[in-house]
Amino acid sequence: REIMPLENLNHVTLLTANQQKLKDFYKNVLGLEVGWRPPFSSTGTWLYCGDVPQVHLVEISNTPQVKDIRMEHMAFSASGMQGVLDHFRENNIPYQITLVPEVGIRQVNVFDPDDNHIEIQFGPDEEVELKSFKPEEIRHLVLKGSPGHLI
Repeated sequence: REIMPLENLNHVTLLTANQQKLKDFYKNVLGLEVGWRPPFSSTGTWLYCGDVPQVHLVEISNTPQVKDIRMEHMAFSASGMQGVLDHFRENNIPYQITLVPEVGIRQVNVFDPDDNHIEIQFGPDEEVELKSFKPEEIRHLVLKGSPGHLI
């Protein structure tokens, strides 16, 4: 029996008691657009990257308590790294840069208001100063043993 191969990640759903803060972060900091969401019985927001709803927020009454991490981060691909880093600094968003050994991919790690880890990948041709911004504020959130070399 042949298995149909996966093509891409469709979306990530985040349960949150802070829907407005998360919506503002994903819209104003990461540049996703709020878009159409089917009329589910739950309250929520769909945030789009282009024509695809990539992040689904579902409002719950209490912040979920997670004892052990099962999904450590979500990742987006992007270009224009210098503009992204400038935007993060202007908005006082701490970030930590990681280099992927041998391939040179630059990973910018940030955290949303609920401490969800977001990785933004840039190609090795992005010419920028590879220096983290306020990494001491988020270092405790980045799991030890992450691949790459932290800068």
